[in-house]
Amino acid sequence: MRTATKALAAVIALTLLPLSALPASAAPRLDWKPCATEASPTLECADLVVPLDRTSGKTISIALAKLPATDPARRIGSLLTNPGGPGGSGVEVLKYGGQGFALDKPEMAEARQRFDVIGFDPRGVGNSKPAVSCGPNLHDPAVSRFPKSRADYEKLIAHNRASGQDCLKRTGPELSHVDTWSAAEDIESIRVALGEPKVNWLGVSYGTELGAAYAEKYPKRIRTMVLDGAVDHSRPTRQAVLDEAVATERALNDFAKWCTTSDECVLRGKDVLATYDALMRTPGGVPSKQLGRNVTAEEMSSGAYGYLTLPFLWPYLAKGIEAATAGKPDAYGLLPHSQLDPTYGAYRSIGCHDFGSPFTGYADLKAMELTVKVLAPHSWRYSEFWDMASGCAGWPVASAYLPRPQKVRGAAPILVVGGEHDPATPLVWARGLARNIENSALLVDAGYGHTGLLNSACVRTEEVKYLVSGLTPGPGMVCR
Repeated sequence: MRTATKALAAVIALTLLPLSALPASAAPRLDWKPCATEASPTLECADLVVPLDRTSGKTISIALAKLPATDPARRIGSLLTNPGGPGGSGVEVLKYGGQGFALDKPEMAEARQRFDVIGFDPRGVGNSKPAVSCGPNLHDPAVSRFPKSRADYEKLIAHNRASGQDCLKRTGPELSHVDTWSAAEDIESIRVALGEPKVNWLGVSYGTELGAAYAEKYPKRIRTMVLDGAVDHSRPTRQAVLDEAVATERALNDFAKWCTTSDECVLRGKDVLATYDALMRTPGGVPSKQLGRNVTAEEMSSGAYGYLTLPFLWPYLAKGIEAATAGKPDAYGLLPHSQLDPTYGAYRSIGCHDFGSPFTGYADLKAMELTVKVLAPHSWRYSEFWDMASGCAGWPVASAYLPRPQKVRGAAPILVVGGEHDPATPLVWARGLARNIENSALLVDAGYGHTGLLNSACVRTEEVKYLVSGLTPGPGMVCR
């Protein structure tokens, strides 16, 4: 769910009433200040103080960024965005022109003209305070996600428990409140602070889970909502592990097929899957000058997965495999960037709240492992949901928003987007989410990669049309 992209000065009166019920005089005020970057010269930033929960009286701070509408005379309202994760920073994305909002994607031009684009860092993320903070050993290459013995399994559980305790010590008790159901309440606080009667939403990947949670809570507060790269929170974690294993394997096969004909693939002429398998079986892993140690097969598989999510990166995946299998191998091109990223702590902490681990013990994990290896004989060493399921086993913070039946009723038409070749959020999830949302429309992207927004001009065009007009594409539409 992590997309391949690089990251309110008023106090709310403490009350048990929902913010939507506050009189106008009590609504929080946003103090926008310039925070321009080269990519986003008109960017403004602010902070919003919101309740930690509805009972303790404690507050936290949410960081926001705004790209004002370029055609204010035709402005429709604010468009709230989430770039994925969990742990993705909407503020950083707008600072560096991500999601096409730096006008590098012509299909997004009308959205920039007609909306104030709002990016924010969900609770616990990025510039919001307190942000989740974890130690450098949250990812330990010596601890396998595929334990070979009961002793290895106990080592994994102990590592996860100690890592979680360290995150809790560094972050504070707020770590127990970074679940998505709580974060959805912050969206309502942002809406009230913006003075908008209804929300326009563009969420990709994890942003679909967050948007759907808000829609379930506040269906009447939605004008338009795009859920692209859909996560179906009704789907049990155990099933999601298997779904994603199939999708990741298919993406690796798509890459191998592309290599047979593309001049951009330095592996052209080789048996790509056999080369990949041989690499993953390298005893002791492959050296990396940058890390000063060997990169494990599980880590290299994680690095390869990151490239698979965006087809324009496939040439770099081919180069990474070539370098790692050269006479003097170097795994630099296959480093597990997501696991080494500072946002990995937020990713793990929010994920454990929202999905948890389905494993009941060592035998159950091994049985699931065997199934995954059958479904994904080449790519089995890494998928996000296996990383989540194994990484949350033994996590010491109780899950607050585990998968359950989800229904959204009474909202304006919502647009759900799913990809036929998406390795991170399989199309079956988009179909499931669309069924959960009354009066929704499903747009299918027949192309490759994770989310239509990042990979398809056709999808971007249809999403912007919908955001502006409120009219969803016709039934059965497919972007090819």
